[in-house]
Amino acid sequence: MQDIENHDEMNDADGIDRMAAEPLDVLVVGGGIVGAGIARDAALRGLRVGLVEQYDFASGTSSRSSRLLHGGLRYLAQGRIGLVREASLEKTILHRIAPHLAEPLPFVFPSYRGTPWPLWQLRIGVKIYDLLCNGRNLGRSESLGKAAVAAQVPGLLQEGLRGAVRYFDGLTNDARLVIDTLRSAANRGAMLQNYCRLERADREGDRWRCGVRDPRGGRERELECKCIVNAGGPWGDRLPHSRVQLRMTKGVHLVADRARLPIPSAVVLPEGKRILFAIPWRERVILGTTDTDYQGRIEEVVCEADDVNYILGVVNVVFPDARLAAQNLISTWAGLRPLVANWRGKPSDISRAHEIHETEPGWWDITGGKLTTYRLMAEQMVDRLANALGRKTPPCRTAAEPLLTPDQTAGLSGIAPPPLAREVVEHYCRREWARRLQDVMIRRTSWHHYRPDAPKTALQIADWMAELLGWDAERKAEELRDYWSVCYADRRNIVGDSPLAPAGTDSTQPDTGERR
Repeated sequence: MQDIENHDEMNDADGIDRMAAEPLDVLVVGGGIVGAGIARDAALRGLRVGLVEQYDFASGTSSRSSRLLHGGLRYLAQGRIGLVREASLEKTILHRIAPHLAEPLPFVFPSYRGTPWPLWQLRIGVKIYDLLCNGRNLGRSESLGKAAVAAQVPGLLQEGLRGAVRYFDGLTNDARLVIDTLRSAANRGAMLQNYCRLERADREGDRWRCGVRDPRGGRERELECKCIVNAGGPWGDRLPHSRVQLRMTKGVHLVADRARLPIPSAVVLPEGKRILFAIPWRERVILGTTDTDYQGRIEEVVCEADDVNYILGVVNVVFPDARLAAQNLISTWAGLRPLVANWRGKPSDISRAHEIHETEPGWWDITGGKLTTYRLMAEQMVDRLANALGRKTPPCRTAAEPLLTPDQTAGLSGIAPPPLAREVVEHYCRREWARRLQDVMIRRTSWHHYRPDAPKTALQIADWMAELLGWDAERKAEELRDYWSVCYADRRNIVGDSPLAPAGTDSTQPDTGERR
């Protein structure tokens, strides 16, 4: 099929117009990684598919992960061999179809005397881990003696150290993986719309009539479809016909300058039976994560002081000379894991397996899973959709067909943030559905998390977006206030006040002092 990369040059609600033109085979509700994967697979198999997302694409869980493609080494200790094998194979597939977003990353897992992670067990575990990838992991695991560990990971706690294992998983950029999957879906004819909320869905005969909120003027538009897939993630239990039951757990990550913790590879940070990670991200290091039950508002998930203290406490035990404090952080993010409800055990004990259910004719709920297994989840979902529709579709091709070509990703998508340039921002606005300042600063580029001068950078980006999208002075000021409020909340919840954001939401100029 012909590439239609210029599909969205850029009527704000062009996706809705095309969806409403004739009935859809499938309407996907939710623009995170699972919804994006379903839209791509369905489009590749020739289904007429539309997708709506109430906020920006990837604005929920799918931009707030640990940025890892992994089988889940710790799940081996829980006996979940099938889940580990499933995810292990998927990470190698993603390395093949999206090499710019699946970078092999070595992990050093140290073993200390008297902890629940004995060295003999780790040595066996990583060999099994390699075998579960059919012997084709992203790198070969090995065992390290105490001297080799000290040489490979300077500054690591030596007291009680017995040795370590070194194994491989993948580093990704979660939000970029969503956006590039959506670009691939659109290239194959999928119709996509962010800032578009499903308001109602009524079954009439063998069809659904759906009311969606048009982002142009807020009016309700009607769409007709044969099937609806609820891929709402944390919002999945709020959709009209949903039978989803979730256990939501919160995960927090911190970002610091890598000069403060100059690790050459990722390091597993054991903390009792739990493990945390220190993950190198070019000139930065990502630290996390927490895993705690969450009962609050989904839209208000934040990193709090207790979260910071917990993570830094573990880091400073394993790296005693680091002496990291909250004031050293560049940014944080907090997200929710929408796990299939199971209230037995601690959050870390709950399975990351996924479930697919047709709860009434033509309405499908897909829940659980994780970033690494999104492609498999989509394949299984579209297999069932095709069967329900009575359509003889081609076999799934998402495990073999590249997401995008190298010329479509160069300088625009990757593990590291792109360079700051007007043409880059123009691409995101013209071809990647960026509508708001936060869309570019946080999800399309990661500048918010990576750049110490992010609030100052936002001034330039807002100028460019105003030109590209026709914002007037009032709209530009509103976008800056909203973005700076994110910066302010980020710092306020860490250290009690922020030297980086406006003193109040009515301010139009930030203090652009850098984070150290």
